[in-house]
Amino acid sequence: MKKVFGKAAVPLSMAVRAGDYVYVSGQVPVVDGKVVEGGIEAQTAAVLDHVTAVLETAGCTMSDVVKTFAILTSASDFEAFNKVYATYFPVEPPARTTVEAGLMAADIMVEIEAIAYKPIG
Repeated sequence: MKKVFGKAAVPLSMAVRAGDYVYVSGQVPVVDGKVVEGGIEAQTAAVLDHVTAVLETAGCTMSDVVKTFAILTSASDFEAFNKVYATYFPVEPPARTTVEAGLMAADIMVEIEAIAYKPIG
């Protein structure tokens, strides 16, 4: 069973439920069409707020997240990123992969995708 949640300006779904798992597409720090200013801390918070909101549309919370994949444009932001990230997962954080890579827009410093586990019924 597959159920799609939300659509984006590009050809993707914001999240897809496949059985007991919810796959959240990579979220970026864009609000009202503009990249969030304020550095990696502000951008990480915005991205994780987006992840939270998308999960809610699928009936999940951040505590249901079992895996995240984070992309940073600069490894030097890793410590500051972790500081903010930890506040969204204060107990039993999910498994995570973090890499450094270029992103699609020059001002975007972070992108995060998530997988949540929430049994149906």
